Amino acid sequence: MKKLFAAFVIAALPAWAFASGGGVELDHVEIDLTDKAALQDGARTFANYCMGCHSAKFQRYERVADDLGIPHEIMLENLVFSGAKIGDHMKIGMKPDDAKAWFGAAPPDLTLVARVRGNDWLYTYLRTFYYDPTRPLGSNNKVFPNVGMPNVLADLQGHQYIGCKQVQVVEDGKKQFDPLTGTPITHEACDQLAIAPNTGALSEEEFDEKIQNLVTFLAYSANPIKLESQRIGTYVLLYLAFFFVFAYLLKREYWKDVH
Repeated sequence: MKKLFAAFVIAALPAWAFASGGGVELDHVEIDLTDKAALQDGARTFANYCMGCHSAKFQRYERVADDLGIPHEIMLENLVFSGAKIGDHMKIGMKPDDAKAWFGAAPPDLTLVARVRGNDWLYTYLRTFYYDPTRPLGSNNKVFPNVGMPNVLADLQGHQYIGCKQVQVVEDGKKQFDPLTGTPITHEACDQLAIAPNTGALSEEEFDEKIQNLVTFLAYSANPIKLESQRIGTYVLLYLAFFFVFAYLLKREYWKDVH
């Protein structure tokens, strides 16, 4: 039993490490798997910016197109760049040996990444790349220090760096204000991420929405039947509740004469 428990703890350690975010407080993101527009935009971002290195080999283009309401012709024309057919898995052309030689390790498949890392982790991770000239690829990440991945979304986000800026004082989860003037109480923090003005194609709000849509797609990819499972689960619970009434009445009728 002790060996079994130890094996479970060892197996769970990576998941706990992933969820911790490396000591960085994770930003919460709301995911709506019924939002087809968000899913379609996330799929487009994934195909254009992620699939150069990362595959989603447990998904098929056809399944994604059907679930997200994308006609097959549009899917093939705009989201498939490898010459794959609509029924093929979402694999990439990069060979693992080449990827290991170029990056030091083969980029992981992202089909189940939302299950492994969590939505908040992904959302925070994708938004916290920053310029770091000491790194081989010129970028680093606050959630995943010394990451071996370039900031492929830099053109959209802009030039992000770590610098000093005024941030509002927060105590016990509440923002602090001057009791006389009502103005926010701030202090200078020098470990804050900042984006150089006019260096990205999107505003900060637009970029955050783009990442939210990408995480929404990755959450869908990790569990494509989640909505269907919830729908079936609702019917099962209703059936059990209906059956319970008759089971209780039968039990009461049977036991009333047993004394």
